[in-house]
Amino acid sequence: MLSTMMNTGMSRTVPKAKRRVMIVSASDKIFDFAADLLPPGEFVFEEPARSAGEAKRTLIQARVDILIINTPLPDDFGTELATELSDSTMGILLLVKNDLVDSTAYKVEDFGVLTLAKPCGKQSFYQAVKLLSATSAKLERLDEKNRTLEEKMADIRMVNRAKWLLIDNLGMNEKDAHHYIEKRAMDSRQTRREVAEGIIRTYDK
Repeated sequence: MLSTMMNTGMSRTVPKAKRRVMIVSASDKIFDFAADLLPPGEFVFEEPARSAGEAKRTLIQARVDILIINTPLPDDFGTELATELSDSTMGILLLVKNDLVDSTAYKVEDFGVLTLAKPCGKQSFYQAVKLLSATSAKLERLDEKNRTLEEKMADIRMVNRAKWLLIDNLGMNEKDAHHYIEKRAMDSRQTRREVAEGIIRTYDK
């Protein structure tokens, strides 16, 4: 039976979501280079941008996992764009001429931006993108956990506020106020936060 399970559902892996790649470049060569190297089963390309300004406008709407900046750009070498976007969960790769790679890396490495000398080999480019893909996925998971934690803390603060309003306005003790909110949530099929918000609207005037 174990072998049957291993050969069926238990051996299946959940397919990975394709990583969204955006290239910012004034020249066309990088587009074909990247498209030939990055498997379509793993990566999908967003509409490319020709300048830093165009990239910023596109990124207002588009969700991108990996940003590849082929320097120099017509309106910014590329370092300013990279550092400005480094607070996001995107993995950012700067392609820089070999004689500038060290000085550029020094400027951007503390922002988590990866620098690669060009012309670069196919293997180096592919490995850099795969590294950024893994880093971006990890940052996304951490970001989701942080948002969940922040939401839970906000729920706790809201419920505590509602409890004190019940104590002040209805003379309940903290235990009774807690039980009141729990029972109300169960009876009305609402979350504790929704019940707390209703209490706050009623008594916090």
